[in-house]
Amino acid sequence: MNGDTIAALATVPGTSGIAVIRVSGSDAVEISAKLCGKDLLDAKSHTAHFVKIKRDGGSIIDHAVATVMLAPNSYTGENVVEISCHGSMTPVKEILLLLTEYGARYAEAGEFTKRAFLNGKMDLSQAEAVLDIINSESELALSLGVNQLEGRLSEEINKIRDEVIYLSAMLGAEADFPEEGVSGISDEVIEEKISSCLVALEKLIEGAKSGEMARDGIKTVIAGAPNTGKSSLLNLLVGRERAIVTNIPGTTRDSIEEYIKLGHAHIKLIDTAGIRHTDNEVEKIGVGIAGQAVKDADLVLFVVDTGRKINDEDRQALKLAENKKTVVIFNKIDIADAEAEKEYEKIFGNYKRVRISAKTGEGADGLKKVVSDMFDFQEIESSKSAVIANIRHIEAVKKAHKLIETAYNDYRTGVPADFMAVNLSGAAEALGEITGMSVSEEIVDRIFKEFCVGK
Repeated sequence: MNGDTIAALATVPGTSGIAVIRVSGSDAVEISAKLCGKDLLDAKSHTAHFVKIKRDGGSIIDHAVATVMLAPNSYTGENVVEISCHGSMTPVKEILLLLTEYGARYAEAGEFTKRAFLNGKMDLSQAEAVLDIINSESELALSLGVNQLEGRLSEEINKIRDEVIYLSAMLGAEADFPEEGVSGISDEVIEEKISSCLVALEKLIEGAKSGEMARDGIKTVIAGAPNTGKSSLLNLLVGRERAIVTNIPGTTRDSIEEYIKLGHAHIKLIDTAGIRHTDNEVEKIGVGIAGQAVKDADLVLFVVDTGRKINDEDRQALKLAENKKTVVIFNKIDIADAEAEKEYEKIFGNYKRVRISAKTGEGADGLKKVVSDMFDFQEIESSKSAVIANIRHIEAVKKAHKLIETAYNDYRTGVPADFMAVNLSGAAEALGEITGMSVSEEIVDRIFKEFCVGK
């Protein structure tokens, strides 16, 4: 355990029914007892006690409940006391001040969870899952975080890593003691184990995009020519007047972002400038931003105006959405031109299409269903399979896959065993970075600095 004792507010600052102050460290009980009374010193682990928190002079600050959790059976693996007082910052500040006067220090960002990791209560990927759960903004993101906290990802990574380490060790032994024939590992076993590891890593890589979208939201760009009703569509889906709507082309100059929920899916909705050729320098910047947003999008809602026939600006805008997952929005159906609609049907026959009036709201439910059905998050919802969404994890898995693939190619071309062992050892190290088995102190510090202070 760490030598010092830390304290911090574990709940959101402000006015509420309750506030929880967490104290962790070897002297957590002794320090808390100076505030809460000597009876706390004899408290058994995982017991809650009504206490009167007093100042040095004996005056009462607040009535509270102190919950004692003794090492190693606590969140941090250390002695922990959680003081639940009334949810006002006045008693909270005074209690924290007294705790520091009695020997504790203010916790750093993420320090409680960092101590849990360092004390073996969870691995690094599980610690990161805590932050994902705190920041989750959808049921899918929550499921993904819980899945990882339960150790599903760790189990899969450790399983692959164990196989890689075994292969590396056996091949290394064969290289070091060729005359003794130490290895004893057959070509069939090498082939089988390397292939199995590659398939398992490829499955994780394939599921990474779904994982990212579940955690961070489906990046959905509303695109099209000027005055097709893109900003009106944003306002309709968001449910309020988020974007300025006028009949003047080029009103939207910068991207506007909002988050909405469609079914279980979390959508990051981005309204962009109308895509067209322009000599206006400011509008030109907006068109450039719109083009980049479309390139980076997971989904494009391409809006056309059914009140008129297709024009060159529509075709210019559509080029940017080629090879993207796209839904074509036939907007302004309340004033639609029948001939124009026929023309659009011919041009966009291979796309998913939705008829809508962003002005009246007609067709909005159909659009929401189409978008929701386009993304299958069944694997995440089942919470039975390992899914990666964290960029750090994705990069580590890809690095491990590349090194194992190199080792596999070396094996097939007859490269000496010690060369294979080096690449396999590197792959094992890359996988160890995910769970924290082979990760630098700098990376650990960087991860926990993203946490709030009380966690």
